[in-house]
Amino acid sequence: MSEEPEEKSESGAPVYRYDPDQVEQGFQPARGEEHIEAIADHIEEHIGPVESVFHEVVSEIVHVDVHIVAPTADYPFYTLVTSGMSDLPMTAPQGYEDYRHAEVYLQLPADWPLKDQDVMQQEEYYWPIRWLKIIARFPHTYHTFIAFGHTIPNGEEAAPLGPGTELGCVMAVSGGPFPEEFDVLPLEDGTLIHFYQLVPLYAAEMNLKLNKGMEALMDKFDEYDISDAIDPQRVNTCAKKRSFFSRW
Repeated sequence: MSEEPEEKSESGAPVYRYDPDQVEQGFQPARGEEHIEAIADHIEEHIGPVESVFHEVVSEIVHVDVHIVAPTADYPFYTLVTSGMSDLPMTAPQGYEDYRHAEVYLQLPADWPLKDQDVMQQEEYYWPIRWLKIIARFPHTYHTFIAFGHTIPNGEEAAPLGPGTELGCVMAVSGGPFPEEFDVLPLEDGTLIHFYQLVPLYAAEMNLKLNKGMEALMDKFDEYDISDAIDPQRVNTCAKKRSFFSRW
């Protein structure tokens, strides 16, 4: 999947399609985390102290942990950042060799019940973490890559990412709310780890981005003042407006 496909969206962006039959069968044990300390230090330098880590007990392909930074005055939301995705290089197209290693992150509202283990077992609250892990394994599972502007729907129909929401797609972006230095972590061996923010989208928003380009979608987000923190029931910036007619 490293070559650019012939199928294009209306905006000219390549469209990749993934067949479950491409996935290697059988359990693939994960490698040990190689960059966890460097990533943790990077998070604390640019965002804030890591309050806790969701450690995986059983991992496949890569061992994905989720580092949690509590809300601060500068960033009044929880920040969740993966480590482990970057332990394997992604299958990137020619010319993108410096983009083969990545991690992903997202923000959750300050009142998200992350500290309540019983509540967090409910899919209504766990699905953002589940999708962090899904996207962290996605490029390794399908032998592809993730970079700025890529959108990944939940199936062909962009089904809801979890209960209690109609958001059905995630988009990878960079240049989020943190200092620019956070976007890339250079390692001593020359490896560059890129950090991408995952932004959940409605299917209509994904289609706007595919058809009109990234700038058109960002203009919509600016128009509706969409927050960095995930709101499962936020306004759909591309929802069709109803027309009302008076009868005489």
